Amino acid sequence: MSNKRLAGILGGCIAVIIAIVAIACLPPASGEPDDGEPNDNSAFDINVIPETPRLENEELFYMYSIAGQHFVFLVTVTDKAEGSDLPVTISGQAPGAQVVIYHGDIFEGEVAEVVVIPASTSVGQIIEVTITGTRGDVTDEKAVSFEVAEGEDDRQEYATELLGKFVSWLATNHPELGITEDTVWDGTMVSPVWLVVSHYLFFSDEWEVHIYWHVMIPPYDWAKIDLRHRFDELAPSYAFEISSLDANSEPVAIEVPETVWR
Repeated sequence: MSNKRLAGILGGCIAVIIAIVAIACLPPASGEPDDGEPNDNSAFDINVIPETPRLENEELFYMYSIAGQHFVFLVTVTDKAEGSDLPVTISGQAPGAQVVIYHGDIFEGEVAEVVVIPASTSVGQIIEVTITGTRGDVTDEKAVSFEVAEGEDDRQEYATELLGKFVSWLATNHPELGITEDTVWDGTMVSPVWLVVSHYLFFSDEWEVHIYWHVMIPPYDWAKIDLRHRFDELAPSYAFEISSLDANSEPVAIEVPETVWR
């Protein structure tokens, strides 16, 4: 083979190699950045429960909390187009309070919790909360607020005692819930300005339990609970009642509330 022909063949091979390398360096047709991370800018809306304040009789009504307790907002996502492969990241800001996010990366059908804990210096003030969802370059934002009342948590001890009555029964009669005597709970006082009926929330890794009781003499001394599976339910899915605490009545199933209590 002549040197001229060999040089031509080698030159052609080099040209092919250069072309292959150049193509490999081009950005993917899918629109992914060079580092291989998806860049999804699909539009979405975030939804926040509860809505506070709300308009009643042409006046704004604010829900209440007290300093050091947890006001828990539930956040979901509604995709405006076909479902995305990337979650929406939830964040929050609340001047005068601490913000803690649980299950902060969510897809449609999942639930994030934005927990707002007012500082002691916020008593008598309105806590303004901004909740933001982010995916790629797209964001959506919702504003909610609540009032910080004077008071302290004077219900925890009794609420814990009542929870124990229900937990013992649930462990035996509803083992499918996975709630046992060993389940660890964190509690917070809610609805601090309610007097005749007291309310308390407990959270395990899986469940939110709203427990409430009637501050009356027998036979009107009932206690009730409803349970929400934390990160995939917006509303309770179970509810039970002890009709009389004094009579040591056994819990029975009751109609499930349509919404969570805050």
